[in-house]
Amino acid sequence: MNTSELLGLFARTLSTVDADLSVAARMCRACVTVLGAQGGTLTLSAGPGEQLTVTTSDRTVAEIESLQEVLGEGPGRQALLDDRIVVAPLRDAPVADDEFPVFSHLAGTVGGPAWWYAVPVRVAGQAVGVLGLYVTAEHLARGLEDAQFLADAVGTAVLADADQLGGASRARVQQAMGMVAALLRIPPPDALVVLRAHAFSEGVTLQDVADAVVSRRLTFTDDADALETRTEDS
Repeated sequence: MNTSELLGLFARTLSTVDADLSVAARMCRACVTVLGAQGGTLTLSAGPGEQLTVTTSDRTVAEIESLQEVLGEGPGRQALLDDRIVVAPLRDAPVADDEFPVFSHLAGTVGGPAWWYAVPVRVAGQAVGVLGLYVTAEHLARGLEDAQFLADAVGTAVLADADQLGGASRARVQQAMGMVAALLRIPPPDALVVLRAHAFSEGVTLQDVADAVVSRRLTFTDDADALETRTEDS
């Protein structure tokens, strides 16, 4: 699946998540669904060796995330430190040669045997947090490249601040948000997430994407089978 198709699927999934939740919580849950996980967490770096849990999808993953904080070890901390995807088995019996033997065993007693995928969340090429995914099958429903793309898109959308734009630029972004919200039949906050994620995927600014939408060089279409983005010829 190319990035445009993945972004479209993510946007459509996001629109089905409870609108009363925070943007971070809704994006985390959308990632869980798209990637075929059974739960997820989002943490952000609060300083060297520290991670702040921003959102968890349910009690099981909250307990597992808490174990990493208490133990000071685990795939999430390693993913942030090494800036790489770390996958750890969660076992209901200890295995000495596990990378995180204590964590893997204790986490396995929380929800039973499963796997924990820790995907670094990057903004501007720097790991600033981790998307944790609780998976009862050995593999995600989509490849690691797709998981990394969504984690980075989440980071960009959560940390970006449209208020940093000037007045005219902010008005342009708001106009683009309204157009995308109307076309995709989603709330304006979700439309902003789509714009930011698209800017990330194309390596351009939010202002560039807003200009393209308002000038109708970039359109988002929603049909019965798939949500796609396409850039029209100028």
